[in-house]
Amino acid sequence: MTKQEIKQREEKLLEMTGAFCAQKLDDDYLQLCEKLIKKLGRKRDVPFQRGKPEIWAAAVVYAIGSINFLFDKSFEPYMAAEEISEYFGTKNSTVSNKAREIKNLFDMWHFNPEFSTQKMKELNPLNKMVLFNGFIVPVDSLPEDLQQMIREARAKGEDIEFRKR
Repeated sequence: MTKQEIKQREEKLLEMTGAFCAQKLDDDYLQLCEKLIKKLGRKRDVPFQRGKPEIWAAAVVYAIGSINFLFDKSFEPYMAAEEISEYFGTKNSTVSNKAREIKNLFDMWHFNPEFSTQKMKELNPLNKMVLFNGFIVPVDSLPEDLQQMIREARAKGEDIEFRKR
């Protein structure tokens, strides 16, 4: 497949996932799906150059959804995994297998900073923890000045760790 054909296929996937996210999900999912498709398109051996675009589009949504608790009724938005497959006209088992490949390729997990929705980033339980002398401790157990340092560092996208000598 030529670079031009790969780019066309990438555009088709962006269009398909964009339409799905606009209808069924939200802008956060739309942006994350777009980011993942573009990242797939930059791989040396572009995975989506083989196979049906519908399966790849569904797998991208599924991969993003699975690490953001999309299939858990206690979270919003909620959607059954089968709804993704129905929308794209694919088999759920094929889509979940392809999504697993994608997640393994990019080491995607729950609360992954790169592919988490804004809500999941805020709900991340590790936000309330910090490494202090090699131990993971609650941020609120530290003195206020250290808590402030942590908030400032994390606001800049940095992380912080404390060690006493």
